[in-house]
Amino acid sequence: MLLAWLHLVRLAAEMDEMTAMGMAMPQMASWDALELLLGFLMWTVMMVAMMVPSAAPMILLFARMDRERRDRHPPYVATSAFLVGYLVVWFAYAAVATLAQWGLHSVAQLSPETLTVSTAAGGLLLLVAGAYQWTPLKRVCLAHCRSPLGFLMGHWREGTWGAFRMGARHGSYCVGCCWILMALLFVAGVMNLLWVAALAVLVLLEKTVPWGELVSRTAGVGLIVAGVALLSQVWWS
Repeated sequence: MLLAWLHLVRLAAEMDEMTAMGMAMPQMASWDALELLLGFLMWTVMMVAMMVPSAAPMILLFARMDRERRDRHPPYVATSAFLVGYLVVWFAYAAVATLAQWGLHSVAQLSPETLTVSTAAGGLLLLVAGAYQWTPLKRVCLAHCRSPLGFLMGHWREGTWGAFRMGARHGSYCVGCCWILMALLFVAGVMNLLWVAALAVLVLLEKTVPWGELVSRTAGVGLIVAGVALLSQVWWS
């Protein structure tokens, strides 16, 4: 996780240098396979940096429960199997986000310098994200993420493959909880480290503090207000 953050800082610095030197790609330049791969790697690093901290309570509890079960019912199952299952789901999300970035770039809806969408698109994304914070699906997914013990007791599977499946299932709930928040990276900049850190903190608070659901809904209101503010700039310009 620390390595992921260090890599993000390095990538952001490199992008700033390229922009300062006028090396940003033309708006309509098409991506090749290498650029798609690099974009995917960028998104996967961001997902590791942003989501693993919020999943730490679940991962640590899994490790403790598995250790206790191992003492009674060997063999040992590595916690890495659970973590890999969790990350595979977020890597799939990273692939979708990469394709979305490629698509936005192809239709000239993404700034090549800041990696942000237009003001109107950003406002709409904020409105959708804010509204989603109040939906039943968000509430159900967040409840699973906020209850590590309940999740593990209700979904426990034996063996390495079972641990992988549990991690993937937990990852699926996390994606259901946070997918639109991660999409907000297109609003302030995909490699805007302050925005990345702010979203990571929001996700962490939602999942770990006692008043996490209140944080989620309050953030939803704030996102809606921000979306209206952005769209008003378009309407009145």
